[in-house]
Parts: sequence; C-alpha cells; structure tokens
Amino acid sequence: MVSLTDFPVSLNRHNSMGKGLARRLVLGAAVTALLAAAAPAAMAQQHSDSDSVLSSFKLEREAAEARDQARLAELVEDSDALSASLEEAEARRDAAREERERLEAEMAEARQALDEIGAQRDAEGGDLNAVFSAVAGTSGELRDDLGQSLLTLGADVDLPPRLDDDAILTVAQIETLADSLMGLTAETGLVRRFEAPVAAGSGEVAPRQVTRVGDLMAFGGGQLLERVGEEGRLSALEHTPERVGAVLDAYQSGDGQLLPVDPVDGRVIEALSRQPTLLERFHQGGAVGYVVVALGALGLLIALGQYLYLLRVSMTTRRQLANMDELSNDNPLGRVLQRFHAFGAGHAPEALEARLDESMLAEQPRLERGQALVKMLAAVAPLLGLLGTVTGMIVTFQSITVFGTGDPQLMAGGISQALVTTVLGLITAVPLLFAHTAMSSRSRALIGTMEGRASAVLADRLEADRKALQPATDAKQGSRRHADAPLA
Repeated sequence: MVSLTDFPVSLNRHNSMGKGLARRLVLGAAVTALLAAAAPAAMAQQHSDSDSVLSSFKLEREAAEARDQARLAELVEDSDALSASLEEAEARRDAAREERERLEAEMAEARQALDEIGAQRDAEGGDLNAVFSAVAGTSGELRDDLGQSLLTLGADVDLPPRLDDDAILTVAQIETLADSLMGLTAETGLVRRFEAPVAAGSGEVAPRQVTRVGDLMAFGGGQLLERVGEEGRLSALEHTPERVGAVLDAYQSGDGQLLPVDPVDGRVIEALSRQPTLLERFHQGGAVGYVVVALGALGLLIALGQYLYLLRVSMTTRRQLANMDELSNDNPLGRVLQRFHAFGAGHAPEALEARLDESMLAEQPRLERGQALVKMLAAVAPLLGLLGTVTGMIVTFQSITVFGTGDPQLMAGGISQALVTTVLGLITAVPLLFAHTAMSSRSRALIGTMEGRASAVLADRLEADRKALQPATDAKQGSRRHADAPLA
C-alpha cells in the first residue's frame, strides 16, 4: 500500500517526466510540419530549373544550326569563286604556253640569223677578226695596267676604252683607242708640274706641288710619291733616302739638273726607301747590341782619359828633361829622381839600384792604368756579338717553326739581330784595340825614358862615389907599400 504521504512525491516525479516528453513531442511535430511545408517548394524550384536549362539548350541548338547554314552558304559561294579563278588561271596558262612557243620559235629564228651573220662576217672579215679580237683584248689589258700608272697625273689624256672581244669594232672606237695610246705615249717623254692632294705618312692629306717625270717617277716636297687605292690617290713613300730627297728638291726648285732615275719601275727606289737608318740598324741589335755598345763606349772613355793623362805626363817629362837641375813632382821622372837623391850617399850599388827600381815600379801603375780593362773589353765585344748572332738565329728558327718559310718578313727580325750584333761587336773591338795600342805605346815610351834617365843618374852616382873613394884607396895602398918595404 502506498501511503498518502508518499503519493505527492511520486506524483511530482511523474509530472516532471510528463512535461519533458511533451516538450519532445511538440518539437518533433514542429520539425515534421516544417519539412512537410518545405518539400513542395523544393520540388517546384527543381522543376523550374530544369525547364530553364531545356529552353536555353534549345536556343543554343537553333543558333548553332543557323551558323552552320550560314557557313555552308559561304563555302558554296567560295567554291564557285575558286572554280572561276581556276578556269581563269588555266586560260592564262594556256596563253603563256602559246607565248612561250612563239618566243622560242622567234629565238630559234634569231639564232639562225645570228649564225648566218657570223658566218658571213667570218667569210668577209678574214684575218681582220683576229686583229679586232687582239685589239679589244689589248685595250682591256692596257687599261688595267695603266690604271695605277703615273701617266695620267696632271695630263689631259684618258685611258684607252675597254672594248668587247665579240663586238665588231667601229672606226670611231679604233680612232679613240689610237688617240688615247698616242697621248699616253707622248706623256712618257714630258715633265709636268701641277698641284695635287698628297697623303703624308701620318695620314694627313694636304695639297702639294708635284712634279711628274714621264712614267718614271713623281715627287714633291723632297719625297717620292706613289699611287695607291682604286682611285689612284697620291701618297708619299714611307722613307725617301736623304741623298735622293736632296737631289729632288734641287731639281724641283730649278737649282739642279740631276735627277735619279729608276729603270725598273721604281723597285730600286722603293728598296732604298725601305733601307733602315743607322739608328734603326742600332735598335735591330736588341739587348745584346745595347750591351756591346755600352761596353765599347765605356772602354773608349777610359782609353781617352788615360791617353790624355799620358799626353800631359809626356809634356811634363819633356820639361823635366830640359831642366834636370830642378826636380819637379808633376812628372814620374822627377818623383823617381827625388826619391833616389833622398836615399843619401854611402850605400852599396845594389842598394841604390834596388831603391831606384822600387821608385820606378811605384810610378808604373799610373802609366799603365786602364790598359788591361780596355784590352779585355776589346776581346769581349766580338764574343758578345757572337752571342747576339746565336740568339738571333734561335729567334729565326722559332719563327720558321711557327710560321714556316712563306713570309721572309717574319724571319727578318732574327736575321737582323744576328748580323747587327756581329757588326757592333767588331766595330767596338777595332777602336778599342787601336786605343789599347796607343796607350801601351805611349806608356812604354814614358817608362823607357824614365828607366833610361834613371839608369844614367844611377851610373853618375856610382861614378861619383867611386871617385870619392879613390883617394882613400890610393892612400891605403901607399901605406901598405911603405909598411912592406923594410921587410923586403
């Protein structure tokens, strides 16, 4: 049994559970109602979207069919136009084919006519054809050869025209050729003076008074000129020999009548113009050449200084010989004799001679100073020249190994060094040998004079000492004789 006191509690519990269940049922009913209301709207919306897509697809299909129909119509029209163009092109081709056949026929007729005319010309011309061909060929060769000639400089004459070998020469062409050749022949014997622009070695172009002597040469300002380039402009040679330049200046100014002539078309003068100067030759020797020349200059300076010293000693020695009573210190002889006289008297002849030799030996180095060095330099210079020769040949062989023997200019440097150093060595050795000979002969003469005079002074000294000792010796001998007489 349930008590009455427990019933309110259970009733309250059932009331709370009933309220929760009611809330859940109400919520589920609301959701169900909402879904039921939304389902027809979604289905309606989906149905309207399908209709719009179907209608848009139908519209696009109709537009595509319209475009295809228009394109098909254009293709039909283009096909008709292409057919018309093809027919027109075939018509032009047929016309061109007929024109070609007609031209080929005309060309064959013209060729046949030309052959007939050539045969007729050969039959009528005979040997003249060969003459005309030779004249035409010669005219072209002359024009090429005379293009760089000096004949047209300052002259109102034209080069011979260039004629066609196969053409029939007219009288006017032959006369023009003859007049041109006669004018050029006359210019070979004329001297003309005119003013023309000349390019110097630095590249500067300036007007210059030019003198042309036939076809031999052209010169101006003391320089030989040549024609360069396709236009034949005048240019000065790089180097004109000084002697040739002086003669050209004198001839151009009217002060001289001589003129250097090169009969081989300027090759000799060109070779002379390329000949190096003395300074250029010196530089071709290279480092070995510089050393040889420096040693030679040093030896010559030493020889010159010593020779001047010997000349001064010779003059002072001659003055001393002229006045032997007054001995001077400015010459070797005076110094030797002063030291000899200062030695004093009463010495043995051997001691006097030794003292005199010592004095002369003290002066000898001054008189022979520099001779050994000059002699050594005279012997070393040719050896250094030989060294330069060997090094130059090594350079030449290296050039041949690298570049071959096709271009001699590549070997010229080594050959020049080999030859120039030898020449420098010999040129240096010869003056040094002469200088050494002059110094040695002068010093030997002074030493000979000093020795001869010193020997004479020594002899006089010994003679004087002997005479001074002679009375004492006679007295001793007399006393001995007196002392020995009673005994006898």
